[in-house]
Amino acid sequence: MEKGHETLAGAFRHAARTFFPAVPALPEELLFTAPQYNLWIELLYHPTQEKVLQYARDVLANGMPPGVIMIDDNWHEPYGTWTFHPGRFPQPKQMVDELHAWGFKVMLWVCPFISSDSSTFRKLEPAGILLKDGEGKTAIRKWWNGYSAVLDCTNPQAVAWIHEQLDSLQSQFGIDGFKLDAGDLEFYESDDLSYEITTRNGHSEAWAKVGLKYPLNEYRACWKLAGQPLVQRLKDKQHRWEDNGLDCLIPDGLAQGLLGYAYTCPDMIGGGEFTSFSVDQLDSELFVRSAQCSALFPMMQFSAAPWRVLDDEHLRYCIEAAQLHAAFGEEILDLAKHASQTGEPILRHMAYEFPGEGMEMIQDQFMLGHSLLVAPVVVRGARSRQVIFPTGIWVGDDGTTVSGPAKLEIEVPLDRLPFYRKQ
Repeated sequence: MEKGHETLAGAFRHAARTFFPAVPALPEELLFTAPQYNLWIELLYHPTQEKVLQYARDVLANGMPPGVIMIDDNWHEPYGTWTFHPGRFPQPKQMVDELHAWGFKVMLWVCPFISSDSSTFRKLEPAGILLKDGEGKTAIRKWWNGYSAVLDCTNPQAVAWIHEQLDSLQSQFGIDGFKLDAGDLEFYESDDLSYEITTRNGHSEAWAKVGLKYPLNEYRACWKLAGQPLVQRLKDKQHRWEDNGLDCLIPDGLAQGLLGYAYTCPDMIGGGEFTSFSVDQLDSELFVRSAQCSALFPMMQFSAAPWRVLDDEHLRYCIEAAQLHAAFGEEILDLAKHASQTGEPILRHMAYEFPGEGMEMIQDQFMLGHSLLVAPVVVRGARSRQVIFPTGIWVGDDGTTVSGPAKLEIEVPLDRLPFYRKQ
């Protein structure tokens, strides 16, 4: 092993410099400094102008900071026809202006799919910018919303076309950015015929590059774009404690940072996999612990409205988590700016900051930057937990001081997210 690469941090820095150097540009700053509000779980396929505005009013009425608000699937005409549905959004410019006046920025959901029975498809197919299958026919792919054609983003004309659609939404209505969903490799085949010869992962990469034009962006699927100013939300988590639930937020977030994607966002609070999310079977404790776990990530994202699904006590704890994130917003933003220069993760493994102290297997606590140790609760019913402290003097959120190295069992009532600052 080369000198200087013996530690996790040393190995990462070498890999980042060599293979995915940081681009000195940031995603939209509001993504870091305030909670995000994604309307997917709350509205599913039935967003309307009034429902969006009411959600934003409720955010403010409950004392939560305004942030980026994301209008998800079905705000539009058929897939690929990126114009507001006039029945659901009769006055989109007025809506966006109101949201801006209240302190929000507005993001719209889009995808690379084109409904095959739409006027947009009839226009784009002869233009040759749709993906073709191995037989040279326009590819029709099954995805979670049905069967659609797919934009061939290896084709510069296809990229110019989608940019034209998105730019028009910005100029006409004041839209601030876009959630560019899908692009997963399972929607492509290895023998697809595209403008440029590429792989299934290459198609995912091509779709992700579309968003580089827009500082306010979000992706869930990317390939070979570490170091770029793209926001990476973790893949949908279940509304449960274990097995792709709350237990995965920290290890997945840490892994994402070590892969070079510093601008990481946990999945929606309570879980974003909508088939597992039911108000009738909602676990209020899980919802609160999910909000707390997210609060000191680089970003946090609400979706299901806590004021609708929780009682007053559990709602209060979620509001406190949102306010805590905003209180740390400038510190998080400074770490994001550092990441844009160095590529270093914002959310860091304990062993990244404290090599040689036996912390490689810790997956339920993390460092925010180099000085803040965060130890969320990710176990059902826990009112105490063990925290492993590295060498140093640590001052806690509760005012206690700990001299490390140490292992302590601490009290974690439902209203507490433990964190400690290294002195």
